[in-house]
This record gives sequence, C-alpha cells and structure tokens, in this order.
Amino acid sequence: MNPTWLLRAKRWVQNPPSWGRVKLVAGVIVLCLGLFAVERIWGWPDWLTPENARPPSRVAR
Repeated sequence: MNPTWLLRAKRWVQNPPSWGRVKLVAGVIVLCLGLFAVERIWGWPDWLTPENARPPSRVAR
C-alpha cells in the first residue's frame, strides 16, 4: 500500500465527510445500481443504440 493512501485515510478519519456528502454518494450509487438492474431486466432500448454512418475503415498493410 502506498503511504499516500495511509495519510489520506488518516485525514479522512480525523475529518469525516458530512452526512449530506454521504447521502449524495449513496444516492448516486443507488441510481447507478438501479439503471444497471433496469438494463439487465429489460435490455437496452434500440433507439439509444448508435448506428454507424459508414463502415469502419480498413487499415492497409
């Protein structure tokens, strides 16, 4: 483990984040997990899938 991370952990223990920050991070994590669950259950909508305007270029060797 890098000593920098130990110093960061020490500072975090001495000055923990506010409850508002904890709620914000928890909310973002819940939102991401919810979007992941919706995508896994119902799949990705076709209208959000990008379409290629042209085929990929081939590299000449």
